[in-house]
Amino acid sequence: MNCRHCNTPLKQVFLDLGFAPPSNAYLTADDLKKPELYFPLKLYVCEHCWLVQTEDYAQANELFSKDYAYFSSTSQTWLEHATRYTEMITGRLGLSKQSLVIEIASNDGYLLKNFVTAGIPCLGIEPTASTAAAAESLGISVLKEFFGEELANRLVTQGKQADLIIGNNVYAHVPDINDFTRGLKAALKPSGTITLEFPHLLQLLKHNQFDTVYHEHFSYLSLYTVERIFKAAGLRIWDAEELSTHGGSLRIYGGHAEDLREVSPAVNTLLEKEAQNGLQSLATYKLFQTKANSVKDDFLNFLIEQKRSGKTVAAYGAAAKGNTLLNYAGVKPDLLTFVCDAAAAKQGKFMPGSHIPILAPATLVEQRPDYLVILPWNIADEVKQQNAHLEELGTKFVTAVPQLATA
Repeated sequence: MNCRHCNTPLKQVFLDLGFAPPSNAYLTADDLKKPELYFPLKLYVCEHCWLVQTEDYAQANELFSKDYAYFSSTSQTWLEHATRYTEMITGRLGLSKQSLVIEIASNDGYLLKNFVTAGIPCLGIEPTASTAAAAESLGISVLKEFFGEELANRLVTQGKQADLIIGNNVYAHVPDINDFTRGLKAALKPSGTITLEFPHLLQLLKHNQFDTVYHEHFSYLSLYTVERIFKAAGLRIWDAEELSTHGGSLRIYGGHAEDLREVSPAVNTLLEKEAQNGLQSLATYKLFQTKANSVKDDFLNFLIEQKRSGKTVAAYGAAAKGNTLLNYAGVKPDLLTFVCDAAAAKQGKFMPGSHIPILAPATLVEQRPDYLVILPWNIADEVKQQNAHLEELGTKFVTAVPQLATA
């Protein structure tokens, strides 16, 4: 296997989580009677451009099916983040009714609905039919396709180059990151702006976030590597900022290589921070497997200890990261009886691999578990606030990453 960006042969395994099903392939009761599709879940690091990437097995169309169950609007915290971004970027770029905004992986319209309200023309690109339909119900125009250079060129012929291209948590999800980036360049007006948000590899390394590894994430990105990918496509990054979302993300601002906007000092500051934390050092990556194993072992020991003590344990949030943790630890319903999730699309189904049932949050009041494991630890505060009544009933909140702790 060669690096997806620079084509260097890959030799160094960064993380091996064994075999797992796609993390968003939730199962129906009938599915439990059928064979389940598993893929190796292994990451390599390129020693030339330092792109961290999954081993080549799963294809995008096997991961993002028509009934894809992740709806961005489920999280109030994420909706608020999208609203703040819309207000900020509209003012910063002076967007108006004469502008065009394109969001790639627009999901259920969680963000573009803000531009619709403001009267700013927008277009969503979203290949999963279930979420695209939700966006269309909000009055958002959606192309139900995967984005790449070919689609971008088609948009150009239709006169649809963008003043702003948005990509939130999609850049890590594309199997051909070079083609995707060339598409960004093609679809962008000469003076246009690209903003991308993606989980920061630095935070994954610093905080043992191995559960953010799943097949849908083809790449794990640093500013150093993204800058190289942009440059190869004729683009440049002129600003960057750290965000708290998804356990620590980057938002980068880019444009054409010819763009005359001054590069913010924040870009070099972040590049230096990455270098100081060893992101271009092989030793950093060699240490990570042991850290992941420690998190997994502590979590499994906790569940076994509670079972032996006669305590009940449930979980909240049927999130992709939760599926990575549960499958790597080999957790089944005997140790974790059920998972609750606010997304109606997931309720009544089962977690992939572990086959743990997914129930409505109201079940928690009926069952009153002794412990509630918050699987999407990045929104632990939001989950605790929404379920404060459980604490009054005696339930204790727990997170497993970056280490086992009372939330």
